[in-house]
Amino acid sequence: VELSCIIKSTVTPDPRIEWKKIRDGETSYVFFDNKMQGDFVTRAEILSRTSLVIKNTTRMDTATYRCEVAAPLDTKTIDEINIQLTVQ
Repeated sequence: VELSCIIKSTVTPDPRIEWKKIRDGETSYVFFDNKMQGDFVTRAEILSRTSLVIKNTTRMDTATYRCEVAAPLDTKTIDEINIQLTVQ
């Protein structure tokens, strides 16, 4: 599955991008400090600097995924998008 976090315009040369997983009220890192975290290390990757690709998804991956972008030189310094993933 591919979850996209599209950055439309930025003047910050290298904005910080983080992905988090929110399930049952608990938040955990998926992509933080430019690397995959937890069980995503072996089955996920970042494409085109912003899209999260999760391989071999299971029902345990059902959650809300949040992409957070921090661009300190931009007018809007931080933004986020939430994507609800449901694995049948």
